[in-house]
Amino acid sequence: MFTITKKMNLSHDVHWMDVDAPYIARKAQPGQFVIVRIGVTGERIPLTIADSDRDAGTITLVFQEVGKSTMVMGGMKQGDNIDDVVGPLGVPSHIEKLGLVVCIGGGIGIAPVHPVARGYKEAGSKVISILGARTKDLLIMEKEMVKASTEVRVCTDDGSYGQKGFVTNVLEDLIKEGAPIDVIVAIGPVPMMEAVSKLTKPYGIKTVVSLNPIMVDGTGMCGACRVTVGGEVKFACVDGPDFDGHEVDFAELRLRQRMYLKEEREAIETLTYMSE
Repeated sequence: MFTITKKMNLSHDVHWMDVDAPYIARKAQPGQFVIVRIGVTGERIPLTIADSDRDAGTITLVFQEVGKSTMVMGGMKQGDNIDDVVGPLGVPSHIEKLGLVVCIGGGIGIAPVHPVARGYKEAGSKVISILGARTKDLLIMEKEMVKASTEVRVCTDDGSYGQKGFVTNVLEDLIKEGAPIDVIVAIGPVPMMEAVSKLTKPYGIKTVVSLNPIMVDGTGMCGACRVTVGGEVKFACVDGPDFDGHEVDFAELRLRQRMYLKEEREAIETLTYMSE
């Protein structure tokens, strides 16, 4: 059993959860994830490790309620136990000392980009983080990102906080300012990562995206996270989740995301019916 040592809501459907998992906390590196299972018949949920505390022996999971399992998980509280937490899994993000790194987090993607930004900063790089959300109320982990970055720029779709517009607008401004960017790390919704990759490709700026949104099993056995990168078939969970954004076949990736929409809707309807 893995005990929840801290639980708080970051927005109406986004939750922060610290879990007692000392072995994972000691080994976790930026970019890696865990597989969580609630109940003996529960499904396997891949969640990126947003933070870890080796001394306390805890890992931080930040997740959004989007399906049956995450809705159940969202209803859990401090002191409750999670049946299974397996990890750390996935290839760690490549971290090295560079001149300027831009870390982009869109929506819930701010959580997994947090340890990457901190890793680059601790390695001696200058880190400019761009955080995007639909509205001010949906912006998460701003304080944590300020600590993990040299500079933070915030934008919201409706202009309720920071610059009005999308992360690509802020990034384009930065590029036009002549910022000597060595690498960009973008994590968030697939359309956002695709838009960032399209923007940076003509400039030849190395762009890394994280394909954790399409993972299911987390071990490469189910095949649900197959994606074509540079003309080769890769598995996001075992070959990634980080890939060169300029090489990802985003058209195929969008289709892959929609594979289980019917099953997801049916699971949510069943949960709603049972709770009534």
